[in-house]
Amino acid sequence: MNPAWIEPDWPAPPGVRAYSTLRTGGLSQDVYAGFNIGIHVGDKPSCVIANRRLLREHLALPAEPFWLNQVHGNTVAQAKDANGPPPEADAAFSEEAGVICVAITADCLPVLLCDRGGQCVAAAHAGWRGLVGGVLEATVQAMGGGDLLAWLGPAIGPRSFEVGPPVRQAFLESLGDCENAFRQIDDNHWLADLYALARLALARAGVTEVYGGGHCTYADPQRFFSYRRDGQTGRMATLIWRE
Repeated sequence: MNPAWIEPDWPAPPGVRAYSTLRTGGLSQDVYAGFNIGIHVGDKPSCVIANRRLLREHLALPAEPFWLNQVHGNTVAQAKDANGPPPEADAAFSEEAGVICVAITADCLPVLLCDRGGQCVAAAHAGWRGLVGGVLEATVQAMGGGDLLAWLGPAIGPRSFEVGPPVRQAFLESLGDCENAFRQIDDNHWLADLYALARLALARAGVTEVYGGGHCTYADPQRFFSYRRDGQTGRMATLIWRE
């Protein structure tokens, strides 16, 4: 089966290409069934390599994506030729045409950014640890700030992401007034809205034109991998580049 994807609905300038893959299609089996892009999750390497080849073919990618070794931090790498081992980072940016920035996720929030002139693009992996640690602010800074657009890709939704007091407190300390992004269940459990928290982080970095944010990976097993729902599972890819 051919792979499927979401094309962001945002006013990106001409020449900026962006996609977020779904789990449908692909060659992986069992708990990874579908279009698993993650090489590090226990899937057969041959299946992941074949899926990545399908990704390049079906999206007519100009090059191999600049894969990252994501560690839930705030390091931002400058994307370049994809040869060599993936750098340890959770975001990448590029001003070079044909260089593909990518984040891989399965509940964490993938965030794409570009400047209004289409000269710089970036992809960030923003789970709760990355958001608390400032990965979006660091990505905006690496891009040089300015007039930026952002798109929030598929992540665990606000009705599914249950957290305890330490996570909520970490956000209150890092983002300040963000209580509206949490809905209390009982004394020790809240539902957290990653999309709202990301919008707050982006606004603090000067990015207020933000799109996307309408999916829930946890609640849609037919289209999305979800680590919190399934434990051992695959990963989706969210990509951006300049033509």
